[in-house]
Amino acid sequence: AAAIAQDEEPALDVQEVLATCDALLVRLKRRLKREAEPLQKLTVLNQFFYNELGFGGNANNFYAPENSYLNEVFRTRRGIPISIAVIWLELAQALDLQAEGVSFPGHFLVKVTLDEGLVVLDPVNGESLGLDTLAERLAPFRRFDAVMEDGDAPLELHLQACPPRDLLARMLRNLKE
Repeated sequence: AAAIAQDEEPALDVQEVLATCDALLVRLKRRLKREAEPLQKLTVLNQFFYNELGFGGNANNFYAPENSYLNEVFRTRRGIPISIAVIWLELAQALDLQAEGVSFPGHFLVKVTLDEGLVVLDPVNGESLGLDTLAERLAPFRRFDAVMEDGDAPLELHLQACPPRDLLARMLRNLKE
């Protein structure tokens, strides 16, 4: 994902982008006890990522290509859901959280499996999304859904993990559009 920006900026040092993420991880791990429970890790991660570092959506220029370039997202702390999710997921997985991307229609999401259950988050702001909110967000896409005869596929089908290859393909499609 970090290499996507090389098309626009051939001299980009991808290792430097990865090192930026590693440095954030070092800072984040200092805030956690070794024996921290997954829910505590998730809480500390979100506090650090959204409140302290200030990552969020680029509401002023959502469709700018820079929102898909991780080096720019690190620099500005602004991006689109999928690029923010890539960074968030890297940190979450390094904390041994069972975190995965979700290629939800219209808005990339992340999910974390905890002992207490599944938590689905909006990567733009870290907001936990309940079933009603997810169903609301899915409603505009229901008419295009042909998985079931009545076009009403279960919500769970839309919350499946997005493989890394599919995530990169979606990032590239976003840039193309």
